[in-house]
This record gives sequence, structure tokens and C-alpha cells, in this order.
Amino acid sequence: MTERGETLRMGVVGTGSLGFHHARILRDVDGVSMAGAFEINPDRADEVSRELGIEAHSDLESLLDSTDAVVIAVPTTKHESVAVAALERGVHVLIEKPMAPSLEAADRILASAEKPGAVVQIGHVERFNPAILAAEAYLESPLFIESHRIAPFVPRSTDVAVVLDLMIHDVDLVCGLVGDAIEDIAATGLPVLTPNVDIANARLTFRGGAVANLTASRVSLERMRKLRIFQRSGYLSLNLADGTGEFLRLKADLPFLSGEAEFPGGIPEDGMSAIIDRIPLEGAKVEPLRSELEAFRDACLGTRAPAVSGRDGREALAVTLSIEERIRSHVAHSYQA
Repeated sequence: MTERGETLRMGVVGTGSLGFHHARILRDVDGVSMAGAFEINPDRADEVSRELGIEAHSDLESLLDSTDAVVIAVPTTKHESVAVAALERGVHVLIEKPMAPSLEAADRILASAEKPGAVVQIGHVERFNPAILAAEAYLESPLFIESHRIAPFVPRSTDVAVVLDLMIHDVDLVCGLVGDAIEDIAATGLPVLTPNVDIANARLTFRGGAVANLTASRVSLERMRKLRIFQRSGYLSLNLADGTGEFLRLKADLPFLSGEAEFPGGIPEDGMSAIIDRIPLEGAKVEPLRSELEAFRDACLGTRAPAVSGRDGREALAVTLSIEERIRSHVAHSYQA
């Protein structure tokens, strides 16, 4: 276990597309000593080792013996075995989303962390999106949230439905933004280009009355990552693709809206600009993955709680699996009708 003020030895398990970027960034994160990576494909391991100038470990045990913490970026079906092996040694883990392929596997991971007191953080990187961070100052009891996460088809992650592949990002975001229990889930979706669901829509109703409408597609002709948040104090429109957004709210002291007076000179053509304040939102231009890794470092060193805890990751997984089940039930019911 590490102590505050120490340098954290950190490694990466799995150097595919995302794991490569974790390894790339970890080389120069303050307070971190890059301990190398383990990749099951020896050709890929050699390639990454040469390109990034890091050690390629010959097996998982070798890496775990050399680290205080690891990023797990292997296929989801392998998350449990790698995480448990690390946690049983007291090695902290950052597990890429989704946390596990099932709730039972997620629970076994969490149980493995309890005895050594190791940190479990889940890689829901959108929590670190500059637009989300910039919006935090204006958030106030959201009542309706709408998300669109759509992209053209690419032959990646087609072994799982688009709900686990893409929608889980927004499930995690809206659950965190609303901060309330879910009372009802309705969902529909269908396969288009793969055997699994490629486009899906889900409606989440929360105990306090908030509603979230989520759409995810990997068969679109365009790319979009947008989140719209409606609350009594105004409306937030966030472009997660470029990390920007705006907050729209009524201007203060508008007597004509209360019927106390007519608008001087009549309502102008651009009536919205006369009554609406548009506040631009733009967070610091920091790579979200870097912010995520820095937060993981701090959690391992005991200076903050995990930004996305294992329990948070399990909750996002539980909701996402429920959405998938609703889709299967909806399609089966439709076919019977």
C-alpha cells in the first residue's frame, strides 16, 4: 500500500486502442512512476514497448509484482480475473467501463477489494469531460435530461450491444447528475448491422420525478455526443464531443413577464436574446483521460475518494443491464403481437 507523498508505481494491463493511451499518458503524470504494461499479444507488446519506451512484462504476475496500481483495459470478459488477481495482492485498480460483464462478477471484484482495502475506480471518463465540469456550477435539481450519443459503424465492440458499448456513458452521467433512485425503465432497440442491438432508446424515471431520455446508435451517418439538461433555473446544452456548452436562463428583473408592464417598444424580432442570458461553458483544455488518471492517482495516495467508485460502476452496470433486458422483452412482445 502507498502512503501520501510517495511516488505511485502504475502499470497498464491490455494495450489495445484505449490501453495504449493510458500507457502514453502515464509516462508523464506527476507523482507516477510508469512500471510498464502487460499485453497478451507479444507482437503488440513489442510494438507498444518500442513506441512508448516502456517495459513490456512477459506475464501479469510480473507486472503486478512491480506496481502499486494498474489500469485494466482488457476485454470486459477478462475484467474480473485481472482485477481479482490485482486486488488480492493489494494492488489498486482502475477498471475500464463497463466494470464487468455481469453483476455477479462486479460483486466478486468489490469483495476482493475489501480485505486489503485497495482502491477500485471505474473508467467512466465522461465524468471528466470539460463540458460536464464547467456545468457543475449551474446544476440545480435537473428535471429532464436528454442525451444523444451516435456514431457511424466501425467493427469495434460489436460483440456487445450498443447499450453496454456507448449508452452506459450517459447512464452513469445522468444517474450522477440526478442523484436519485430509479423507479422505472422503458427501452427499445434493435440490431441493424450486427447480431446485437445497434440502436437503442431508454427512458429512465427517477423517484423524485426527474426523467432522462437516452439515445445511442452506432449505425448513424453522423457523430453526436450531446447532453441537454432542463431545470427550473434554466437549460444547459452540452457538446461532449468538443467539451463546450452554454447555460440559458431568464434575465433578471423582467417586469413585462409578470404583467406589470409592456415590453418597451414591443417585443423585438429576436425576442429570445432580449429575455435570455446565454452563458458560455468551456472547461480547461485538459485531456479527460489524463484527468481521470490523476484522480485515480490521488485516490490511491489517499488524498481523495475515487471519482467513480466501484459501487458507482456497479450501479451503472445494473441500470444498463436492465435496459438491455427491457429491450429484449419489448422486442419479444412486439413479435408476438
